[in-house]
Amino acid sequence: MKRKGNQQQKSQHRWKRKLFAAVLLGLCFASLALMQSQYSRVVKLASLHYRPAPKPKIAFLFIARNRLPLDVVWHAFLQGEEDRFSILVHSRPGFVLNKATTRSVYFLNRQVNDSVQVDWGEASMIEAERILLRHALEEPFNERFVFLSDSCLPLYNFSYTYDYIMSTATSFVDSFADTKEGRYNPKMGPIIPVHNWRKGSQWVVLSRKHAEVVVKDNTVFPMFQLHCKRKSLPEFWRDRPLPVDVSKEHNCIPDEHYVQTLLAQEGLEEEITRRSLTHSSWDLSSSKDREASWMASCFSFHLVTDVDNIHYVTENRREWCSSKGKPSRCFLFARKFTRPAALRLLNNSALGASRDNM
Repeated sequence: MKRKGNQQQKSQHRWKRKLFAAVLLGLCFASLALMQSQYSRVVKLASLHYRPAPKPKIAFLFIARNRLPLDVVWHAFLQGEEDRFSILVHSRPGFVLNKATTRSVYFLNRQVNDSVQVDWGEASMIEAERILLRHALEEPFNERFVFLSDSCLPLYNFSYTYDYIMSTATSFVDSFADTKEGRYNPKMGPIIPVHNWRKGSQWVVLSRKHAEVVVKDNTVFPMFQLHCKRKSLPEFWRDRPLPVDVSKEHNCIPDEHYVQTLLAQEGLEEEITRRSLTHSSWDLSSSKDREASWMASCFSFHLVTDVDNIHYVTENRREWCSSKGKPSRCFLFARKFTRPAALRLLNNSALGASRDNM
């Protein structure tokens, strides 16, 4: 009887141990499941809160008459870089960039809806620039603002261009003291003293800070509207009052002075690199034949890409070009291309020849 009772006790102890082990194992599995559930929840919440920081963008701001004849080349340049750029176009009022007027999806409906009629040598040109900047500043990730014409092309690929522009906090503004008589109107004196009068190319690259300065300006711009006007031409004298003395007229071209003078007026010249990234002067050899040649699609790529310094005669200053602290070529863009010349540039894969040419 004793032996039988001992066997029953041992059997009960074994059963209890098995039950305890089963309960313990169940608790372990339940704990693991709970931990897995909590971990998944934490990961999900973290993924909702964490998003990769958007990349700073370059806003390409085109001033065009109507359509952009070189949009195919720009399309090749921009393709695959959609998170690093934005585009806005100022063309004549009422013009729409649709499938009938552009061959690139990057330009579809990118025209501003409050454009003005732009006349060369008038303040309407700088008004168009201000309109473009105002719209571009609405995009919070636009950090650089590049002004371009409808005949302008990039000389290198997008990555090289982006790194070049983003490598410095400065704006690129061709700016020098204008000492020649005839441009500055003394009537500006009470607001814009002559020592702040500057000249340069309108094809600037602005930082966001300087773009905001241009848009918020309500002092210099009105003075340009009133007193910076191009000299009247004889063919227009029938429609305008005949000047009393043509020799005393001020031949002021607003877009060649406005941004430069405004930044000087605001004391911001220490924050700019005083050169343009856009090549415009095609008479480097003082030869008319050279200018005609590139218009006829005989453009030599190295004519521009070999330039590594710029000489400013009025200031006796030579600007040696650099990027990231190292000597570099001066220009990223060039103007006045015909469509055949642009297509030749594209077919020769010049847009891909970036670092190899540096």
